[in-house]
Amino acid sequence: MVPPNNTQFHPYIFLLLGIPGLEDVNMWIGFPFCVVYLTALLGNVTIIFVILTEPSLHQPMFYFLAILSSIDLGLSTSTIPKMLGIFWFKLREISFEGCLIQMFSIHLCTGMESAVLVAMAYDRYVAICNPLRYTLVLTNKVVSAIALIILLRPLAIAIPFVVLILRLPFCGHQIIPHTYCEHMGIARLSCASIKVNIVYGLCAISILVFDIIAIILSYVQILRAVFRLPSRDARLKALSTCGSHVCVMLSFYTPAFFSFMTHRFGQNVPQYIHILLANFYVVVPPALNPVIYGVKTKQIRERIITAFKNKL
Repeated sequence: MVPPNNTQFHPYIFLLLGIPGLEDVNMWIGFPFCVVYLTALLGNVTIIFVILTEPSLHQPMFYFLAILSSIDLGLSTSTIPKMLGIFWFKLREISFEGCLIQMFSIHLCTGMESAVLVAMAYDRYVAICNPLRYTLVLTNKVVSAIALIILLRPLAIAIPFVVLILRLPFCGHQIIPHTYCEHMGIARLSCASIKVNIVYGLCAISILVFDIIAIILSYVQILRAVFRLPSRDARLKALSTCGSHVCVMLSFYTPAFFSFMTHRFGQNVPQYIHILLANFYVVVPPALNPVIYGVKTKQIRERIITAFKNKL
């Protein structure tokens, strides 16, 4: 008996097309992506280095920021180098296993980023609403437990994405009209029912919605506490400590929101718009986050300036 052809079930490779509809300018699109990637690398490595080497920054807020920068390094490195290979060198092939690893990495990193933003909102809530108990509530043990949750929750969510793809037959379909491997993009190539994949994807998105709700509730309590402060200067000082977190939160959730909305309801929106929005979701936050915290956080800004002066 002739053995079944396994390539019909799981192909050896997928072909990532990049941004269909913008093939003529793919090469030029690569340059801003490269600048964004270099910014993400330099910025996040600098943030991590400053926090690790400066004892005065060994506080819960900066521990969470170091975790965020580590996640951003992972997210940008798992996506942008392959994008640049597609844009500049037409390296469209990616192995089936490589595609799954990239998909897993993206879902893990985006899930961790959302979780760490919730942790940072909780940190600001405790710092502003219960300042006298801050060091008692956010001890090193509690911060370590939160860091573990930041890793384990997204890990538990990302692993089923891989399992759900592995169960699908592909019947020779290999072409993904995208710049990276994402769950539904791969699932749609299957010649079997993907209802379970769709339902699970919506469940995963609902967790991000719960994160947003938790952040909003934290800020409602923060604003109530701030507006009870006696002086205008005290209110502005309290709000300024939240400014960086709010900007980072908007840079992460806003592209995600528009990407989801155009994906679900924008049937008349050109495909390249869908793909560009999806790219912004994974490309922009890793580059913006260190810039935002480097500019708006006084302690980090001063340490970076001091380091540059010493170099000169």
